[in-house]
Amino acid sequence: MNNNSASIPDICCIGHITHDKVITPKFEAHMPGGTAYYFAKALVNFDHSAFSLITAVGEDNKEVIDELRADGIDVTVLPSRHSVFFENKYAENMADRTQRVLAKADPFTTENLAGAKARIFHLGTLLADDFSFEVIKYLSGIGIVSVDIQGYLRHVIGEKVYPVDYDMKREAMPYIHILKANEMEMKVLTGLSDPYEAARELADWGCREVLLTLGENGSLIYADGCFHEIPAIPASEVVDTTGCGDTYMAGYLYMRARGASYQEAGTFAAAMCTLKIGRKGPFDGTPADVAAILPACC
Repeated sequence: MNNNSASIPDICCIGHITHDKVITPKFEAHMPGGTAYYFAKALVNFDHSAFSLITAVGEDNKEVIDELRADGIDVTVLPSRHSVFFENKYAENMADRTQRVLAKADPFTTENLAGAKARIFHLGTLLADDFSFEVIKYLSGIGIVSVDIQGYLRHVIGEKVYPVDYDMKREAMPYIHILKANEMEMKVLTGLSDPYEAARELADWGCREVLLTLGENGSLIYADGCFHEIPAIPASEVVDTTGCGDTYMAGYLYMRARGASYQEAGTFAAAMCTLKIGRKGPFDGTPADVAAILPACC
């Protein structure tokens, strides 16, 4: 996947940056979020020439754009009436969460992405209507399409989020080169609970690189007819898991774009996640920080 054109970034992440309201028994806070935000922040201390971001936000999130640009990230902002506004309310048990969508951003279209250029487009879906099938098909004609499937499995009715299957999955999969899903999402997509069987199923539908993140059990990559088992690298402390999957994809795609093997890229991504969950907020380390905790075999 080496890029020979300096004018075209290796990776372009496309997705909404959210306005998140977090309510717990101890505090209430407002903060930016979403795949686009966590993915971009994860690469702040990496080679900026290799990465760009396309997002759509309302006036309430313009300060976040200024922050990312000050970090040196190439950001294109598309017009939107609103930002995605999530309210996450937690009980005493932090696993008990209720979520509402208080505002939605305008979807991405083939028209407003007409000038997009990259070797790899990573679609950071948050809600089911962020990207149509036509957008996936269009971008696949320009570069490699990578998709985090999570948003396609979230449908909003009123202010509530309901889990759904992705009704265009079989049509879309031949145009998706790289697919990332967690354990729950793979079950919704395939109906299978065994990650090896689920990965084969997704590949049979046409996806060429299947990435399944399995929490403390690490991750599994299926590509070119072979499985690559990526162990989780233990963290000394778990502080904040928000955006861990986005951090994984940032590390994985960054390394793949530089010619790393599936195993090498997956292990690097796992190490980034270990560093990320040990501190609050987005990953803010360097490639050297990641290399320092890689297993000796890698």
